[in-house]
Amino acid sequence: MNAMLEAELLAHLDGQIASAQRLLRLVLTQGEAIRKRDVDAVLARLADIQTEMGKRTRLEQERVRVLQGAGALLGVPAHEVTLERLCVLITPEGARAARERSAELRGLLGEIAREHGINRALMRQELAFLSHLTRLVGGDTEPGYQPDGAVPGRGAATGRPGTPPPLHRALDLQA
Repeated sequence: MNAMLEAELLAHLDGQIASAQRLLRLVLTQGEAIRKRDVDAVLARLADIQTEMGKRTRLEQERVRVLQGAGALLGVPAHEVTLERLCVLITPEGARAARERSAELRGLLGEIAREHGINRALMRQELAFLSHLTRLVGGDTEPGYQPDGAVPGRGAATGRPGTPPPLHRALDLQA
């Protein structure tokens, strides 16, 4: 059994878990800021997320080094090293701890991906609404609208020249 590899593996998994927990907190906080439409907080969390992703680059380099070391001991290339193959090289207690930590990490990464997807959908929704409002305020009811009634790519004007665009209400509160 390789005690040094076991210590490196478990320390690496602990580092990955701590980073994933920080990233999850940031993604959740960013989601709250999006829901509150707090632009400054959304941007601040984005900067924090980018910083954490930079730290994760270092963790990825560390992971590659652990896999290369294990691959050398197993006589296989690093890309063929799996958790189960690693567990053969360490104590049964270390293997159990590595499997538990790996499962925890996979769960955290899945939760991060889910929450990030929700945040992206919320941002798309907010941006679509903002785009809609911008078109309404600018008097442009459709992308490509021309004041003379002509629609690019459709030939002749369909409305009278000089006619203002029809008024569209975002909310019709009249009964």
